[in-house]
Amino acid sequence: MRILFIGDIVGSSGRQIVADLLSSIKEEYKIDFVIANGENSAHGKGITQKIYNQLMSYGIDVITLGNHAFAKNEIYKFYRECDDLLIPANMEPLDFGHYYKVYDVKNKEICVINLYGEAFMNRVGDSPYPYMDWVLENVKADYYFVDFHAESTSEKMFFANYYKDRIDALCGTHTHVQTADARLIGNTAYITDAGMCGATDSIIGRDFEELKRFLILNEKTHFKVATGKSFFNAVVITVDDETMKSTAIEAIAR
Repeated sequence: MRILFIGDIVGSSGRQIVADLLSSIKEEYKIDFVIANGENSAHGKGITQKIYNQLMSYGIDVITLGNHAFAKNEIYKFYRECDDLLIPANMEPLDFGHYYKVYDVKNKEICVINLYGEAFMNRVGDSPYPYMDWVLENVKADYYFVDFHAESTSEKMFFANYYKDRIDALCGTHTHVQTADARLIGNTAYITDAGMCGATDSIIGRDFEELKRFLILNEKTHFKVATGKSFFNAVVITVDDETMKSTAIEAIAR
């Protein structure tokens, strides 16, 4: 079995590169299941129902979110209609949405979990550990995959090491720069950050000129997502069909 995890999809450029490449990548790597982080997919902040449907139509099976999950207020209205949209468990508001879901893939059950880091993050409502513990104690699955949306590299590494005998994969998101540490930690497939899908000439997806006016010239500006030529970041995790143990993780940068 092979699982594809796509790093943060940023704006229209990110959505377009996913549309352009996903089908061929699924064929090339013989992908069975696709997870993507879509928290930046709507003009760099949040997600809309239209974009959720668009991304799912490309062949994505489940979309995870992050600190911009509630950037678009309409999520409160359409969320119930999006069965495969996860919200980090331990970010405020704590009582809204689902943070895990179990999927049947090749007659095996894969549990996808969306969690949130505490260090340097806003809207932190609780520690991620009780939520991970609850899933492991109460949700039966053959494979546990975690999207850990966090700023701190050490927090992601500690989490993976702490749960290395209990979870099967942890892919970090949020910082948008793909890290060169894809590896197995015990039996856990791990990468500190899967990277992003978005404009090549950008500051982690944001327009350079707008940021220059804001940071250097002290102008009041509006958040602007960069456009133009894009790149695609993801990881492919190989899983033994019988034991359901991760055997390899490979970073993709196109």
